Amino acid sequence: MIEIKHLRKEFDDNTVPLNDVNLVINRGDVIAVIGPSGTGKSTLLRCINMLTEPTSGNIIVDGEDITERGCNLNEVRKKMGMVFQSFNLFGHLTVIENIMNPQITLLGKSRQEAYDRAMELLSSVGLSSKVFNYPDELSGGQQQRIAIARTLAMDPEIILFDEPTSALDPSMIGEVQSVIKLLAKSGRTMMIVTHEMDFARKVANRVLFMDEGGIYEEGTPKEIFEHPKREKTRRFIQRLSSLSYRIQGIDFDIEAMNEELQGYGEKLLIESERLSKLSLAIEEICINTIADYSENPDIIVKVEYSEKKDILSLIITYKGPYFDVRDTDSELFKELLSEPTTSYSEKTVDDPDGFVNRIDMSFKWVEE
Repeated sequence: MIEIKHLRKEFDDNTVPLNDVNLVINRGDVIAVIGPSGTGKSTLLRCINMLTEPTSGNIIVDGEDITERGCNLNEVRKKMGMVFQSFNLFGHLTVIENIMNPQITLLGKSRQEAYDRAMELLSSVGLSSKVFNYPDELSGGQQQRIAIARTLAMDPEIILFDEPTSALDPSMIGEVQSVIKLLAKSGRTMMIVTHEMDFARKVANRVLFMDEGGIYEEGTPKEIFEHPKREKTRRFIQRLSSLSYRIQGIDFDIEAMNEELQGYGEKLLIESERLSKLSLAIEEICINTIADYSENPDIIVKVEYSEKKDILSLIITYKGPYFDVRDTDSELFKELLSEPTTSYSEKTVDDPDGFVNRIDMSFKWVEE
């Protein structure tokens, strides 16, 4: 369907986000594109539909090289829809007008045809009640679903999503992801730049990890997220699934840690209740007990999340004498330890750096 050969993009400031990118997109593929910021993910999408002109290389769509002079880009772009992170709806038009107008002006449909198709799509994204609303009367999640409906109205063969949930509040991410998952099941060819790893794992049949100016590693979701072969991919995936802290006194910045935990939870869709319990455990064990009663505290804290098992884990290792952290005055912490969804264990380990005491806690989630 689309073949990319030796694609290179160099900007005027001499940055080169894309250097010798080669890729084949097959009909029906759902490709998730992941990687650190600034590695060319969005640039790749914009080059594919020529919103950004490549410096060199070829992009062949259904046998036609769209980088060649004389190519009718308007015709090629009818085959591709793009959903941006910033919605790009027309604020002076109602929802129905936003979806109808491109069909009339670009596809030559009658107003009745455009209206019927728009209503059908609004129903499919759960927003048929918002027909005559204006974009600024809708939530971010609703606006993005309208943007997806507008793209679908053009009947594209491939849809490019550029961070479709990055501008949304955490509470709105799920509603947009649900629409995209339905599209994936329908057999649509899609390419999605995303920082939502759990979403990428569930929706895609191929995952591209981008770094060093191109596709650093490619594979199935299982291969990339569970068995990455290359070092940068391993480090990236590990950073996404775990956090580490070193605590060496009671003045540790617990507020900054909690902010990072919140962002971690939003990316992995972990409930705030579990994160609060984990934060309470860290503060009570590490700050109020070990650090408060140690002359020279040295504590390593590691937070991990297993998507497969849906378990949030806390691993604490520390130097010095053993502390029975269950002997606490905190009623909240005692209550936390007694909950059936919380598990707790401790042991000594043979660590050459002296972190000989280890505490393991895990927090499951049970819906009320």
